[in-house]
Amino acid sequence: MSGLAHFWSQGDAISRGVALLLLLMSVSAWVVILWKGWLLRRVRSDIARAVPAFWAAPTLDAGAKQLQAFDREAALRPLLAAALATPRGDTLESRGHAESQLTRRLRDALHAVLAQLQFGQVLLASIGSTSPFIGLFGTVWGIYHALVAISMAGAISIEKVSGPVGEALVMTAAGLAVAIPAVLAYNIFGKLVGACEAELEGFAHDLREMVTDAAKARPSNARGRLPPPPPPRGRAVASGGRAPLTWPSAASSAPPARSR
Repeated sequence: MSGLAHFWSQGDAISRGVALLLLLMSVSAWVVILWKGWLLRRVRSDIARAVPAFWAAPTLDAGAKQLQAFDREAALRPLLAAALATPRGDTLESRGHAESQLTRRLRDALHAVLAQLQFGQVLLASIGSTSPFIGLFGTVWGIYHALVAISMAGAISIEKVSGPVGEALVMTAAGLAVAIPAVLAYNIFGKLVGACEAELEGFAHDLREMVTDAAKARPSNARGRLPPPPPPRGRAVASGGRAPLTWPSAASSAPPARSR
């Protein structure tokens, strides 16, 4: 700690700015790591419980209640809402085939959920890739600043050179200490997000098949109904107190056979 205090007291504005920037990047990375690890753990647990409970429900309303109970981070409920939504009025969204509209709604809902799960990945990647170079810049600047100060003092010895140079090398170590956890977390979270994405895509595909099959079943039931039976051909309906008329049968209306 005494070396860091001496480096801070002897450093100029640029050296202190680099140190503060590395500290800010480290704090930001660890905040994202802790929050994202907690979030992805809950999402994976919710998906593992909510999807089987939804498909085991006897009705769609019961399945929606199961999602409401188990889907704490709202990763599955937007997909169900998109599958059951209807297009609004006479818009471009309402035009086209019903299956295409359903696919578009599910795709948009899936992208929104994935954007929530992938939040913070860019920050971790940026910190992991840039912090070593920022630390190296701080080291180079610290060495330059130390050599300038030594040359102005006039007396050069190994003791006067090794101390400031060693303190400047701490910036490189600080940059690596910031980058390594960020890179490891980025890779681990990328794998977890990919697993959640596969589960969500499977659930969206199953919802699409369910809604499509239900939509196809409605017209087929309507077409399968038998038309009402025609009125009897032998009699006409009596009206106005008249006696019912008898329609000639096919045998009586046939022409008489010629006699040879």
